[in-house]
Amino acid sequence: MTDHVQDTNLDYGNAVSSQETRNRVLRNTYWLLALSLIPTVLGAWIGVATGITRGLSGGLGLIVFLGGAFGFMYAIHKTKDSAAGVPILLAFTFFMGLMLSRLIAAVLGLNNGASLVMTAFGGTAGVFFVMASVASVIKRDISGMGKWLFVGALVVLVGGIINVFVGSSMGMLVISTLCVGIFSLYMLYDLKQIIDGGETNYITATLALYLDIFNVFQSLLAILGLTSGDD
Repeated sequence: MTDHVQDTNLDYGNAVSSQETRNRVLRNTYWLLALSLIPTVLGAWIGVATGITRGLSGGLGLIVFLGGAFGFMYAIHKTKDSAAGVPILLAFTFFMGLMLSRLIAAVLGLNNGASLVMTAFGGTAGVFFVMASVASVIKRDISGMGKWLFVGALVVLVGGIINVFVGSSMGMLVISTLCVGIFSLYMLYDLKQIIDGGETNYITATLALYLDIFNVFQSLLAILGLTSGDD
């Protein structure tokens, strides 16, 4: 009887410790995610102000973006347990801001460009709030979604690469719409992974959520720019 009580106490202690760990990872992820937006905004502002990325169009832009993004992501995963992890993540978000600046500059060139950027930002924040709320209350295990979302993301990536060379506005609209849906669900999946303890490293958790937010914002901005009816 005594042993049973002790075992129960140990189980309770482990459960509390596990919950504390999950809460700490989620809290640190939110803080780092908020911090990561600062270099993104800075990179986007520098890109728009200087036009440094203006020449990165077509195949050259694709090579620079994919090479830089995957290089940074590899480095982040390699340093996720070291002191270098956070600075590399923040450098990555600055790079992503620079890469986003061409789209932002194009949208800002429209008559209602500033309002479109704010609408895309508000829409992205709304999607994140909804997915965070759903992830906190849903009890169902959704880990099985991961493989389907990954396939969807690959389809979008391949379609996006093809469309860089085709240059179809309709193709971009379709791809951007799919991207919003897929990465909105990815937000739910990644948040649920943290809440359920499937992701225990706040640096890689932040990277995953950052990519979800970046892709939703970029896609919403592209959709708004393509459908604004600006003359």
